[in-house]
Amino acid sequence: MKEQYFEDYEIGSFRETTGRTITEADIVLHAGQTGDFYPHHMDKEWCATQPFKERIAHGTLIFSVAVGMTAGDINPRAMSYGYDKLRFIRPVFIGDTIVSRITVSEKRDHKRPSHGIVSEKLEVTNQGGETVMVCEHLLLVERKTV
Repeated sequence: MKEQYFEDYEIGSFRETTGRTITEADIVLHAGQTGDFYPHHMDKEWCATQPFKERIAHGTLIFSVAVGMTAGDINPRAMSYGYDKLRFIRPVFIGDTIVSRITVSEKRDHKRPSHGIVSEKLEVTNQGGETVMVCEHLLLVERKTV
């Protein structure tokens, strides 16, 4: 367990994950879990008639996989407070490999004086280095001193 208090987070510090290849099984499983069977994800023949020419992964699949990839050591002094500014920049196709990069971008006070908010920028890129998704992950983090 890596214990980090609010004061320990440094703006600009970052971590990057290893790659994860998105498979057809990922897409089918996600469709079954969410009920999102839109042809963009499921119909190979229909997609061939569209500008993107092939099936694309659900944005919510990429979000959940990308976030899961960043989960590692549990910090008992922090908890997820939510996500802001989620954007799907480019489609992710079957066979694409994504990487997540988390950068501490901001620290601010919280209404609870014993805690602060740490904002982490999550940027997801594909195997070509193109950004496919971005968002901000907000952490509610305990302070060392009040």
